[in-house]
Amino acid sequence: MTSMLDGCTPWPEEFVDYYWASGHWRGNTLDNLLRGWALQYGPRTALVHGATRLTYAALNRRASRMAAGFRLRGLRPGQRVVVQLPDVPELVVSVFALMRAGVVPVLCPISYRAPEVSHVVQVSEATGYIGPPTYRGYDHTAMAAGIAARGPFLRRVFTFEAPGASDPYGGFTTDPSGCHYFPLHSLDSPPEPALALSAGQVALLLPSGGPGEMPGLVPRTHNDYAYQARAAAELVSLTEDDVYLSALPADLNLAFGGPGIIGTLTVGGTVVMVEDQDPGACLAAVERERVTVAALTPAAARLWLDARAGVGSGVGADVSSLRLVQIGGSTPPLDRATAERVGAEWECGLQQVFAAAEGLLSLTRPGDPDETALTTQGRPLSPDDQIRIVGAGGEELPAGEPGELLARGPYTVRGYYRAPGLDARSFTTDGYLRTGVLARRTQDDNLVVTGRVEGAARLLGRQA
Repeated sequence: MTSMLDGCTPWPEEFVDYYWASGHWRGNTLDNLLRGWALQYGPRTALVHGATRLTYAALNRRASRMAAGFRLRGLRPGQRVVVQLPDVPELVVSVFALMRAGVVPVLCPISYRAPEVSHVVQVSEATGYIGPPTYRGYDHTAMAAGIAARGPFLRRVFTFEAPGASDPYGGFTTDPSGCHYFPLHSLDSPPEPALALSAGQVALLLPSGGPGEMPGLVPRTHNDYAYQARAAAELVSLTEDDVYLSALPADLNLAFGGPGIIGTLTVGGTVVMVEDQDPGACLAAVERERVTVAALTPAAARLWLDARAGVGSGVGADVSSLRLVQIGGSTPPLDRATAERVGAEWECGLQQVFAAAEGLLSLTRPGDPDETALTTQGRPLSPDDQIRIVGAGGEELPAGEPGELLARGPYTVRGYYRAPGLDARSFTTDGYLRTGVLARRTQDDNLVVTGRVEGAARLLGRQA
């Protein structure tokens, strides 16, 4: 297997061989999968954002031309670039374009400010940054300039302007620290021959960390992420007729690949991207685009339900197109009373999910008994996920007794990026991720997250 980036912990060779033999890992990079989707689904609509509609063929073409533009402006294979964009099509285009140029995108929440972004840049040694000039009153370009002035890494800033907006910085400039600035839309060059990339290499870095923490970076390979998105899409029976609402921040694992954006594109479906997470805006998008599948946090689900029930701007929205709503994150399941409202008021299926940037997805299944669907977070996605519930001394605990959830599997990482101290606290010697969450197994082997391990060194994943 081609080695991962320096600073990553690979899966042991015997696990690599098994995941290949099991058909979980198939050796295709995400950017090359996009080429296949463009051939298979070319004229179908891939991405929707307001009045913007982008076909699979156009998405693939834009990614190729932007990749050539990145190369022309000095980015090289193996480098890292921070991507800090709201839920807009350019986020998806940029991620695929960077991967196609052999560059590793580092997904960064739009809510992060200078301390967190500077930390991400330092850890990843990012040479580039993609973000808006300003967004909702915050000056992202000034932030990037400040980070570039303080360190040796950041040397390319690509600014995204919403259609009709004007970049106050003008673009195409160089500051005193030697950092160059380009409008993102200027990256439009004739495509180059495809690079020979390995599916065992890191495809992207996802942020992990709780409130008040500096984020760790989770290295997800093409092999493991393609498997996760494909398996999650199969589990919820996604097809090319499905319309997925991307209402959660795309840097969350559930939103990007559980099945999320990548899983929907895998089957030829349509992704509707919504920047405004206000329930009224989201419910209007559901009605307008006839959304069939959506993913929400428990807090967002309550807001949606209340808005449509008459508290807020979502009153009367037609949600009859919905067939499935995923609700979850790295938190306990939705309370039962609210879970019952989903099916009763929206007349659709409910899937409760535990999701982490580090990998593990545990989900209820369509067809599960009501008791399971309403009160648990189901079972791990893969038949080769291995989970343990352990006590403070590492002893295995019986069903019904809460303990720390440990996990390893074909899409759960074996270490963070360039964080040996965090690795030592977060992984067992035999490769299990210490999630930092308390969970219990039910008698029929479903998982229920109950809280956090007291005194845990970190919080798993990023909270939405």
